[in-house]
Parts: sequence; C-alpha cells; structure tokens
Amino acid sequence: MELQLALDLVNIPEAIELVKEVEQYIDVVEIGTPVVINEGLRAVKEIKEAFPQLKVLADLKIMDAGGYEIMKASEAGADIITVLGATDDATIKGAVEEAKKQKKKILVDMINVKDIESRAKEIDALGVDYICVHTGYDLQAEGKNSFEELTTIKNTVKNAKTAIAGGIKLDTLPEVIKQNPDLVIVGGGITSAADKAETASKMKQLIVQG
Repeated sequence: MELQLALDLVNIPEAIELVKEVEQYIDVVEIGTPVVINEGLRAVKEIKEAFPQLKVLADLKIMDAGGYEIMKASEAGADIITVLGATDDATIKGAVEEAKKQKKKILVDMINVKDIESRAKEIDALGVDYICVHTGYDLQAEGKNSFEELTTIKNTVKNAKTAIAGGIKLDTLPEVIKQNPDLVIVGGGITSAADKAETASKMKQLIVQG
C-alpha cells in the first residue's frame, strides 16, 4: 500500500516547499488537475526534477486523444497518468498502448461513473495499471466519500491495482486501510493540516502497519 499526496491548490514553488516537508513519508506526488491548468506540464517536470526518488502522477483526467496526451505527460516526466473511466474504450486503449511504449502507468479515475461494478470490469480487461474510486470536491462538500465504492472495485477488479481518493483524513484512514487498496490518495487531509509532516508521518505509519 502506497501513500500519494495530491496537490491541487498550489503553484510550482509552493508545491516544492510542501513536498519537502513530507517527502520521506510519501511514495507518489500528484500534480492535480488545477495545477496542470494553471501551470501546465512544466509543474510535472519541475517536481520530478526536484524529487527524482518519488513517483509523479499527472492528473490529466484524459477524456480524448489518449495516446497523444500520455506521450506529452511522459515527456514531462510523469510516472503515472490519469484517464477518466467515463471515456470510451478506444481512448483508454490508446492511452494504455502509449503508456506501455513509454514505460509509464495508467490510473483510471472512476469519478462520476454511474455503474462502478460493470465499468470497472470492462476497464480491468483493457490492461490499465490502477482503477481508482474518487469522490470529487463538490460531492465531498455534501458529505459523500468513496469507501463503499472501494469495496465494489476490490471485489470486481482482477488485474489492475486499486486506488481511492477523496476526503481521506487521518481519522478515516483506518476504515480505508481495512480494505487494503494499493494506493491511498490524500490531498487536504495533509495539505490543510497544521503540522503536515506529523500528519503524513502518522498516515504512513498506519499504512505500513496495514
């Protein structure tokens, strides 16, 4: 089980400072969609250069032109790139093909997929590396989380690794760990903590204890 730090509301210098605080406790740094929109793929490149020992995920949420966008993110140094589960199979296949060529990983984000179980089954057959259940910001504001959906994909997915994102905090982490996902993605649960290093350290401890 690995810990991924999601960075959404920062610029590049802020991102670098933040990662410095917690780098020893995390495995993956996510350059979130808002950062990519504001800063471009340069953010991926600069974080990878600053922290070569960490994996970098580019949260591009690809919906079309899968092969091309994977190629561009790979050139910037991304190790993992996200594709939306709501897109068509042709886009996912194109992304998988290019990722294999570039020796990169694909994470399929199931945000807003209505039938998680049947779509996860279809996507699992396409050769992706991770399938991730994700409650977005807007639904988190309504008090929702992805914990139940994690059970669904854990029971459905046979080939890909599983991941969970959305609203995970130190106090809800044990509930997530019980289901043993391969990747736990935490954003505000670390970035809005008063002591980010201490929080990340405690989360890592819980994950290691499994």
